[in-house]
Amino acid sequence: MTLLEFSRGTMLHIALIVFVFGVLWRLVTTFMLGWRKRKSEWRTSAGQSAVKGAIAVGNRSWPHPEFLNRTAFGEAVGYGYHIGLFAIVLLGAPHVVFWKNLFGINASWWPTIPSGIISVVSVVTIFLLLIATIRRYMPPPLRRISNFDDWFTLVILFTLMITGVMAVFGIGGRYELILAAHIIAFNVLLIWFPFSKLMHAFYILPARFFIGYTHAKKGAST
Repeated sequence: MTLLEFSRGTMLHIALIVFVFGVLWRLVTTFMLGWRKRKSEWRTSAGQSAVKGAIAVGNRSWPHPEFLNRTAFGEAVGYGYHIGLFAIVLLGAPHVVFWKNLFGINASWWPTIPSGIISVVSVVTIFLLLIATIRRYMPPPLRRISNFDDWFTLVILFTLMITGVMAVFGIGGRYELILAAHIIAFNVLLIWFPFSKLMHAFYILPARFFIGYTHAKKGAST
């Protein structure tokens, strides 16, 4: 068995199992924490509170105008590399083929972005990740609150992105080895995901909805 066969065979299957069960475990244990006992009467109906919760998701996904002049650059960098990663993973032609083969689907409707554009997006995303890393390290407050979780995640992402670009452009060595390194980095990301801050991908929108919902039930605004 070659390294490439191992990375997209046995290791990938193990990584997917850890990812699925790890995410489910985190979600179920979070749900089982329960809610605080209600000490006041609800002020609004469940439907009205749900609408307020949905509004809170949108409001909390954008910085307050009062702080925008100080946070605009960081917000743009953050949204930029998140959108870039989303486009690469879900709309890049090689990845679309990978997902279709992995899940055994033949979806002709799944759109893809031309490889030339994806290459540009990949390079820009790496650049934005580099800026985000520098911004995390340079200000002392951000550096103090950053821990192994943050830095290890960045190492995995950089490895994943750089090996992907190297494989596309055919640089850095044999294609099979570069591709194997790329897939191994992806597998490590899958295994690491449920136990890291990356779980915010599953938590962030429900948390914002729940905060808006509960505040509305109490007659408060968010």
